[in-house]
Amino acid sequence: MPDTATAQSRSEATIKDLVVRNKFDGGLLASLPQRTEAEVRIELIRAAAAAPAAAAMPRHERGLILDTAAELLQQRSQQVAELIVAEAGKTIKQARKEVSRAVNTLKLSAAETRRNVGEVVPFDSFAGSENRQGWFTREPLGLIAAITPYNDALNLVAHKLGPAIAGGNAVILKPSQLTPLTAIFLVDLLREAGLPADFVTVVLGDRTVAQTIISSKLVRMVSFTGGFATGRAIAANAGIKRLSMELGGNAPVIVFDDADLPAAVQACVSGSFWAAGQNCIGAQRILVQRTVFEPFLNAFVAATAALKTGDPRNEHTDVGPMISHDSAAEAKRKIDEAVSAGAKLLTGGILNGPVLAPAVLTGVPRSCEAWSEELFAPVVLVESFDTAEEAIALANDSEYALQAGVFTKDLSLALRAAKAIDAGGVMINDSSDYRHDAMPFGGSKYGSMGREGVHFAYEEMTQPKVIAIAS
Repeated sequence: MPDTATAQSRSEATIKDLVVRNKFDGGLLASLPQRTEAEVRIELIRAAAAAPAAAAMPRHERGLILDTAAELLQQRSQQVAELIVAEAGKTIKQARKEVSRAVNTLKLSAAETRRNVGEVVPFDSFAGSENRQGWFTREPLGLIAAITPYNDALNLVAHKLGPAIAGGNAVILKPSQLTPLTAIFLVDLLREAGLPADFVTVVLGDRTVAQTIISSKLVRMVSFTGGFATGRAIAANAGIKRLSMELGGNAPVIVFDDADLPAAVQACVSGSFWAAGQNCIGAQRILVQRTVFEPFLNAFVAATAALKTGDPRNEHTDVGPMISHDSAAEAKRKIDEAVSAGAKLLTGGILNGPVLAPAVLTGVPRSCEAWSEELFAPVVLVESFDTAEEAIALANDSEYALQAGVFTKDLSLALRAAKAIDAGGVMINDSSDYRHDAMPFGGSKYGSMGREGVHFAYEEMTQPKVIAIAS
């Protein structure tokens, strides 16, 4: 049996650099050093040591840094958009929109530093406390671990860092291994804007490195966006600390027969295939009332087939590559499984390297993964229903519930459906994939833990402290 210390040293000595490639053509973008477990333990100590200085930074300085970073990001929007296209595979049009959203996220975070400071406590509202007065403040937690995914490689990092900095925390950031360059770009921008270098520590590494961060007692909160399997592992290993996790969904969209069908088709095509379907709130199951099912389906299939796929650098491309060849192949497997079980593939589903042509399925059995699991791919299911009650039951037929959409001109029906659908958000007369970066964002079923959206993340990343004065 080999000596454990020697084996660990040998293993750490052979850790390879992280190779980052263009998601469309496979070209080399960068080769970055990864941390060993031992190195991460040292980084954790350094990051935690910076927490008192982060907490002591005056609010006006935090706000100025975030506002300045937003301005710098706006000035370099084309540069970072091109980086997102190369590293994440988003089309250039989609990348530009992500950059504009990230600018807004930083501005919202800056505003949070100046307003969310606490409240006066009405001690005299309870008999016996008339001689007391006081208030509570919102104080930083300390060191926050932020673990981010690849599908919004800039804005979802901004959603972790912005509120954390606004709240006076230090952060140890573990970005996706597939899209680290965009995260590093944003951290460098924050430092250029005046953020002390040790307030945000970027760590690259494998699952062991992530587990070391998550389980550390120095970490006061883990903020994670990603898959359910990783979320379960985090919950099992984190220990006693605050957790905020957004783990994906299986979004339904209901189209009633009085809806504006052309508008519904347009919104659902965008909602289904934005970012090559790699969107946790993207429309996956479109439920259409039977009386308008055929005209909706025909128009939806035609609009889907007209989408241009290919090189994401091209201004006319609508759907670029998925994040990897393996992800695209796995999505194709689920399409084939559904077709073998009796579903009809109406368009798309052709695999060309990492690019999967947008696919529309109907008649998918409920036992198929395409119905029950998050696909995270340019694949959508369109099914019919007869009554509102049936539609709501179908919409709720999932363990995962981030957001949903409802199309109808009947306000009473819209509100009734919105109340009955079990989801973190219901978009009326829009697809499920609408998100404003200031609104609360999170699920309502399995995997729901905390809320994002700048104001709400800020509150997750701070804690009340009461000061009471007896006179």
